[in-house]
Parts: sequence; C-alpha cells; structure tokens
Amino acid sequence: MIYKISIGLNNQPCGICSSDATAIPLDPANTDYARFKREIEAGTAELQDENGQPMSATDAKAYVATLP
Repeated sequence: MIYKISIGLNNQPCGICSSDATAIPLDPANTDYARFKREIEAGTAELQDENGQPMSATDAKAYVATLP
C-alpha cells in the first residue's frame, strides 16, 4: 500500500491518504490509522510526502514516530 501525507493549516499533517483513496485521520483509536502505522513500521508500505515524493523506509519510520 502507498500512503501520502495530507498537510493542513499551519503546514501541519492533518491525515493520511491511502492508494485506494481512503482518507485516514491521525487518530490512534482509528483502526485504519493503526494498520497504517504497523505497515510503515514493518516496511510493507510506502509513505510519500505531501508532494508525492517517496520517503525512504528509515525516514518514513522516523516521521511516523512523530505522529500521535
């Protein structure tokens, strides 16, 4: 799966969009969000920045660690 960061007001992340066009809020109680975090940590998914540029697995894991 490919995920892309969505940026909102004040240039802060406001959610994640999946390659199947699902919008995932940054809510630890959301099961899609929990799955996204597990997939990034396991290295089985790709994370793209807000411009659609792929992040390395190391950078993606570090970025996800900063999210709620």
